[in-house]
Amino acid sequence: MAASPRRKSVVINIGGVKVGGSNPIVVQSMTNTDTADSAATANQIMQLARAGSELVRVTVNTEEAAQAVPTIVSTLRDFGVNVPVIGDFHYNGHILLKKYPGCARALAKYRINPGNVNIGRKQDDNFRIMIEAAVEYDRPVRIGVNWGSLDSVLLTRMMDENSRAPEPLDAMEVTKRAIVESALRSAEAAERYGLGRDKIILSAKVSNVQDLIDVYQMMAARCDYPLHLGLTEAGLGSKGIVATTAALSILLQQGIGDTIRASLTPLPNGDRADEVIVCQHILQALNLRSFTPQVAACPGCGRTTSTFFQDMADQIQTYLREQMPLWREKYAGVEEMKVAVMGCVVNGPGESKHANIGISLPGTFENPVAPVYVDGKLSTTLRGDHIVAEFREILDNYVARRYGIEQPSEELTVA
Repeated sequence: MAASPRRKSVVINIGGVKVGGSNPIVVQSMTNTDTADSAATANQIMQLARAGSELVRVTVNTEEAAQAVPTIVSTLRDFGVNVPVIGDFHYNGHILLKKYPGCARALAKYRINPGNVNIGRKQDDNFRIMIEAAVEYDRPVRIGVNWGSLDSVLLTRMMDENSRAPEPLDAMEVTKRAIVESALRSAEAAERYGLGRDKIILSAKVSNVQDLIDVYQMMAARCDYPLHLGLTEAGLGSKGIVATTAALSILLQQGIGDTIRASLTPLPNGDRADEVIVCQHILQALNLRSFTPQVAACPGCGRTTSTFFQDMADQIQTYLREQMPLWREKYAGVEEMKVAVMGCVVNGPGESKHANIGISLPGTFENPVAPVYVDGKLSTTLRGDHIVAEFREILDNYVARRYGIEQPSEELTVA
């Protein structure tokens, strides 16, 4: 079953990256360095960009961070990294954007949390000043509501109104409606202060999968602003990955969502780029975008007591990802290639035939040979201690022949 048609939305331009409408769903990430440390932050942005993050957000919470932003962006450009950098502002954004115009100009977009500014009070100067900065520097704004910092005035008013209703809703339902109201009312206020409709993107994040789905379905039905999806505080490891995938996949399948982020809690010294890879896998699994060739590998069973096929699958998947920055420039369409690394005769040959290129390794007690299939046909049979290196060479030749201009000098033969 194909995904539902994309929800119609306004198109906005974020530093050259078009978001919304029929444009590809964009992968976003966020640094966890101290932004005031310009070298560390620039390095992490480059790491995230190399992994495939198309937008990168940084925290701008202090004067030192604001002062560092122009240096960070300049350093990225010096290294040829043109990924748009987004500033994440809370509480004091109105001060920092006004006091440090170099920061305001260097950022490609501002993120404002309406729960952490004084919108909704008698005076909402803080919010207005931030919007006026966006207007002055012609920058888009993401109005990002989070239920952990929801506008307390709005929530209290809606709870009071609900308590007087003939059939009151439960507190969580009111909270979800308040999240949506906060985003939409803030967007309306931004437009009143002069920000164009094509400069606004919305998000409404919660940490429970079903609640997130409800909130975005409500918001998608009530506006045509582009929507940024993300399960906030998704958690550690497999829990965070599974919860994020479950929530985002349902919404994306319904045609909801224009940018996405996996807000994973990294392990100490973990790879921050994991959140980028998870987003790419979600989009690729749903056939919404392709980023890197995919490896199909069997889970293993009593027929595969050796771990060789697991090691080989990991090596090949890692090799494909490492090659993609180069291949992307040389070989159009290579990101859609399918590779199979299978562990025994039961499904190995069949799965290999379905892939563009596949290898069926010998399982326990099987003959020590590994047939290789290319475009559904047996191409060669590998033996011995150099199967991984030989298969990688076959893979390289296939990529050059199938996706490149030049033809290989030698044809593969069946052994």
